Amino acid sequence: MGEKAARFAQRFNSAEWARLAGRWHDLGKYVPAFQNMIRRENGLEAHLEEGPAGPRDHSTAGALHARRVLGVDLATPLAFVIAGHHAGLADAEALADRLTQESRQRLYAQVLERPVPEDLLRAEAPPSLPDFLMGAPASLVLRKALRRRMEVWTRMLFSALCDADFMDTEAFFDAGRAALRVEPPPIAVLRDRLQRYLEEMRERIRGQGPLSEVNQVRAGVLEACVAKAVEPPGVFSLTVPTGGGKTLASMAFALEHAARHGLERVVVAIPFTSIIEQNAAVYTQALGEDAVLEHHSGGDPERETPRNRVAAENWDRPVVVTTTAQLFDSLFANRPGACRKLHRLAGSVIVLDEAQTLPPGLLTPLLDMLRTLVSDHGASLVICTATQPALGQRPGLTEGFEQVREIIPDPREAFRRLRRVRVRWPVSEEPLTHEQLAEELAEEPSVLAIVHRRDDARRVCEALDRRLGDTRTFHLSALMCPAHRSEVLQEIRARSDKGEPVRVVSTQLVEAGVDLDFPVVYRALGGLDALAQAAGRCNREGRLVGLGELRVFLSATEPPPGVPRTALGVTRALLGANPDLDLFDPTSFAPYFKRLYAAKTLDAKGIQEQREALRFRETAARFQFIEDDWSAPVVIPYGDAPVLVADLERHGPSRDRLRRLQRYTVNVARRQRDDWLARKCLRWVAETVVVMDEALGKAHDVRLGLVPERVGTWDPAALLVGG
Repeated sequence: MGEKAARFAQRFNSAEWARLAGRWHDLGKYVPAFQNMIRRENGLEAHLEEGPAGPRDHSTAGALHARRVLGVDLATPLAFVIAGHHAGLADAEALADRLTQESRQRLYAQVLERPVPEDLLRAEAPPSLPDFLMGAPASLVLRKALRRRMEVWTRMLFSALCDADFMDTEAFFDAGRAALRVEPPPIAVLRDRLQRYLEEMRERIRGQGPLSEVNQVRAGVLEACVAKAVEPPGVFSLTVPTGGGKTLASMAFALEHAARHGLERVVVAIPFTSIIEQNAAVYTQALGEDAVLEHHSGGDPERETPRNRVAAENWDRPVVVTTTAQLFDSLFANRPGACRKLHRLAGSVIVLDEAQTLPPGLLTPLLDMLRTLVSDHGASLVICTATQPALGQRPGLTEGFEQVREIIPDPREAFRRLRRVRVRWPVSEEPLTHEQLAEELAEEPSVLAIVHRRDDARRVCEALDRRLGDTRTFHLSALMCPAHRSEVLQEIRARSDKGEPVRVVSTQLVEAGVDLDFPVVYRALGGLDALAQAAGRCNREGRLVGLGELRVFLSATEPPPGVPRTALGVTRALLGANPDLDLFDPTSFAPYFKRLYAAKTLDAKGIQEQREALRFRETAARFQFIEDDWSAPVVIPYGDAPVLVADLERHGPSRDRLRRLQRYTVNVARRQRDDWLARKCLRWVAETVVVMDEALGKAHDVRLGLVPERVGTWDPAALLVGG
């Protein structure tokens, strides 16, 4: 197993360290008590570690041996890695306490009394630390930075050991599962596949006549990406307007860059599952199913294959498409299962799509982590968005990137050529009421309105119903479960394709990754980046003779607290200084993001301090990419949900059953859910999920989704028996 761990760590020049971790991690299994337990239990569970010092503790001995052979200071990373390969990376204080306990040291003494092979115990020569950890910086700032770099290196060693351990265990106990792991195609093969796919696409487009302006811009973007790929690894930005062909162009850069520089993987991190599904489908069509792994919690179990499941555990595919949350939650995790994939990021191209969505409260640790992956572990980073955030190093953002190379020679020219929308800014300081907004929307046969809050969307819809005398306006919000939203979006697109009039009122959930196209879009004044995303739903395909129109209005309600509300204030200030602010000039966004970040605490959880103290468990506990502690999921009676709930009640929870139910859940405030549970409006099923029964169907509207005010009112029709 040590050789497998060494192979994984070779990518970040730490093979000998991983080899020692693999050699010493199970030394505690030589203790007689452990050998007796193995003979009694003779199964996978016998190898798992739990509780205090005792027959199951087989990791402490290896950590103590590393300290004995290498010295306390030099062995610190290996001690963390070996001691945590079952329980997870600990905090420095907890590890020190564990290694000084007499009971643990007695276990190690028993190991040394056993006939352990000498070549297993020794280290031929103490391995050297990586170059980036050598030296003793004089300044406190540099010393702290060095501690964080050691923290990342420890995580990478931990990943290499855990993945090797998992795979060895799998090969021994589950040969069928191990056989599902097949050798994926190399990067150079995928680059050639994509080149052929793009050439076939170009031939089809040429056969349709002269190239349109959009296709000319896309061709230029693609050409720039391939040309820039020859540059040395580092940090790049790809600034492309909506419709500029970013999906395939970024992959063309990544594969060409990886092939030229000997990198092994492309990891595309996207904030929204809707975009992941779209992009993964495009990549799979271009590169083949054997190349692409789509990894996110919202995936459809029906589309999964056994090979995809095992590949998702350690990202064993050359192209991985995942959520931004999955990427960063793994990077700051401490549990073996979450961390085993991290070594795959060494020597990879990380494409960070829609990078403007990075949460400001975590920006400092996020950028520091990415910068370390690039500087110390051979990764390249592509910051990919139409609204580039200000992520360069500067006062107030010392952990920003020292150099960001733009891939497109002149992004402003691409934006000018693809300008398809005019912006109408508010002309009055008076906000629009729901009724007034409905009056304006009623005058447009096809229109999309994007509002701040879920309640706003419902109120505007109801006002439109009264105004028009019907209920044909479509509604979209997070109070509709994913299955419900998907069906509504399909119907909206079907009507649009037929040229039928369509009115939609939605929250911000349509602003990125949802391919809607309207001649007119109304958007409540908010963050500049959100306004740009809303503009991307207007004249998206360039079908109008003239320009589409984004009409920005002042809402009678405030955005949700936190970043959305701060972003509104920043936009107001920029508009006050420049009433003709150009939403389609990419240079407009640097001052916006600088002001936004200056108004927020960029390490709100104190993550950096915990990392510098090597407190892995505390770092994981504090880090939460998506702040969802306030909310809790409720399964609502929509579509197949009642059937799936009945199946869960009969057979109990399983991974597939729970994932199928995710498409029928709505997140509500946790205190609200607990109140509904106390009032018997909801119930627990299999002690796993909270369910709203069909008898409470009046609380679920076929158009609006969950209506919180109706929870607790019973639907008499659901109580009738018989036909």
